[in-house]
Amino acid sequence: MNEILGRRSKTGSLALAASQIITCFRPGTKYNRPGGEVSVAGKPTAAGFLRLEIQDTGVGIPAEFQSRLFQPFERLSAAETGEEGTGLGLALSKNLVSAMKGRIGVQSQVSVGSTFWLELPLAASPSAKQAAAPSPPAALTNITGKTVLYVEDNLSNLRLVETLLTRFSGIKLVTAMQGRLAVLLAREHRPDLVLLDLHLPDMKGEQVLQELKADAATRQTPVVVISADATPGRIERLLALGARDFLTKPLEVKHFLRLLEALLNGKTTPS
Repeated sequence: MNEILGRRSKTGSLALAASQIITCFRPGTKYNRPGGEVSVAGKPTAAGFLRLEIQDTGVGIPAEFQSRLFQPFERLSAAETGEEGTGLGLALSKNLVSAMKGRIGVQSQVSVGSTFWLELPLAASPSAKQAAAPSPPAALTNITGKTVLYVEDNLSNLRLVETLLTRFSGIKLVTAMQGRLAVLLAREHRPDLVLLDLHLPDMKGEQVLQELKADAATRQTPVVVISADATPGRIERLLALGARDFLTKPLEVKHFLRLLEALLNGKTTPS
């Protein structure tokens, strides 16, 4: 496996690739039968991807459930498996793998077992990179010297956005896991953009938004709310309070990046 991971992906993030392997390992151990097995295999594909497969001998996943497995809060019930989880791990994995221009999926048969697989693009050799000399992605253009404040108390969500922001050059990311700290950091750093979760341990995200808009120092800073609590009434109220946009979890990566690029370039909406 060390030899496999030595084939660096285009993202250069071996730690991130390894974390996705661990996430895909969890169903194989959590829902396995006594004395069951979990195996890992990997190989480069002809299409230039590194394919990793995690195979188990567990309870298997019904066909009708497989299409929803990578959606947030979808999980096998305790009644079916004797175990229950949050239903967020695989959804987060899909977002991260998509951000790395990869793919993830599952093949499963009830009472036989499951095979989770993921494919990540392999990096070209240094000589090939120099010969190709590709232009930077469009999302990297004109984004320099900007500061983004992300207010979120979930470490997995923080890691996801941190990973996505590596696509931009010259962005400083400031994070806060509490609302009160976020207000103080906004006054101190004067960010160009605030990403705001609604459910924080010390105060509501809505209150954070109100305080930012009430302060002359931060009133003009665009605030994008990111939350799974996306009822029409709530969205309308937050936009009325001054939020620039509302994004639902899990993030739709391409739209998220286009919106960030637009707002950090002083535009009101993505082009």
